[in-house]
Amino acid sequence: MFRRLPQQGGQPRDISEVVNGIIDGKTNNTGSVTLATGDTTILTDERISPSSKIVLIPKTSDSAGATGVYVSAQTFGSATISDAGNVSTNKIYDYIVVG
Repeated sequence: MFRRLPQQGGQPRDISEVVNGIIDGKTNNTGSVTLATGDTTILTDERISPSSKIVLIPKTSDSAGATGVYVSAQTFGSATISDAGNVSTNKIYDYIVVG
């Protein structure tokens, strides 16, 4: 996890450190998920909201060749990933949550 600033702000040095981290791509909005062998997998992440965009990045050959994998629902703190394709047990994705 990356540093967070208090809601009321922080010391200039703390603010500079956090902003420089953001500029360097350290935005703390990534993770990894392994899909269940069934039709759906619940992804739990406190950064997810109903309006978030979730980008899935395949990490294995099974996940790279998968078709029909999509985010079918999302709410505060979780998203449902549906898989209309095969039931391979080796579908691993990194993900990015934006918004």
